[in-house]
Amino acid sequence: MTEPTPITTSEPEPVKTGIDIGDIFKILPHRYPFLLIDRVVELERMKSIVALKNVTITEPFFQGHFPNKPIMPGVLIVEAIAQAGGLLLLTEVPNRDEMLMVFTGIEKARFRRPVVPGDQLRIEVVVKAWRMTAARLEGKAYVDGKVAAEATVTCRLVPRSMSAGDATVEEA
Repeated sequence: MTEPTPITTSEPEPVKTGIDIGDIFKILPHRYPFLLIDRVVELERMKSIVALKNVTITEPFFQGHFPNKPIMPGVLIVEAIAQAGGLLLLTEVPNRDEMLMVFTGIEKARFRRPVVPGDQLRIEVVVKAWRMTAARLEGKAYVDGKVAAEATVTCRLVPRSMSAGDATVEEA
């Protein structure tokens, strides 16, 4: 009686389902210390995005917010929501190197629980309205499955060549 021949299979190559930090650098203009997205884990073109932000004690804002009780500023969580939305929208802009996505409004911002070092923000953004030059996005930031913050943000595309004196909106 012969022994069965063992079947050898090789593991399939992992399928890239997200966007890593190197690709984020190619899309968003933000850099340390203001880049607040570490990875994209889900993206449905022109509809939604799920991004991650690993919150570490080495974040520069923790030096003053607050000494001995570090809490991530809520405005930076809203900024992370805007950056995730901007990342989603900028993937559709062919000349994105010539453009910036800028904030035009923040509505319904709510802060439900503190975000502290060691937390991982799961940022979920859904497109509510989108034209090629402007968008309205609803975002929620979760820690351990619980909402930490949420906001509706509006933004628009402007040329990077716009002079600082022409800017009447904050960069998203």
